[in-house]
Amino acid sequence: MQPLSPISACRYPDADAVNGPLAVAFAELHDADFRHRSHFIGGRFENLYLERGRLPGVDAILGFAEAQARALLNAGDKPLRLGFWLNAMEPGQRTSAHGHDENDELLSGVYYIAVPPDSGDILFHDDPFEVRVTPEAGMMLLFPPALVHSVQENRSGQRRLSLAFNVGPGE
Repeated sequence: MQPLSPISACRYPDADAVNGPLAVAFAELHDADFRHRSHFIGGRFENLYLERGRLPGVDAILGFAEAQARALLNAGDKPLRLGFWLNAMEPGQRTSAHGHDENDELLSGVYYIAVPPDSGDILFHDDPFEVRVTPEAGMMLLFPPALVHSVQENRSGQRRLSLAFNVGPGE
């Protein structure tokens, strides 16, 4: 039997200073602000793409994510590519089961910006096991791109907001 796929968790040290302003700035966006939206499932686009500098704090969070990825991948000074998107789940919404291994990804991750109580655990489906993580604002999870995962229904009365990313080899 193969062991569970590794899932790493850490906390972004400046989360308390960054998350509030980032969530407020996100709430002020309009559909036209997104350069691309994808995965229209259950009446919403699961992935919302913006330019990297469009929201305050995103560059710093992604810099932290890259440092964590470098350490986990033992990448040293090798060039890495980091793509990201946002996931905004309103009450009653969920994220379907999926993986991120479409291209040459080396690592995937998610950072939690706003996580109201009862807004849905992330489930990692690693047959025959299921690993459940209850996220918290400021938490970052890193995991193999092929690890299928989903998010339970947001049963809170507020938006849940996260920033997801993939890390691949750079040029």
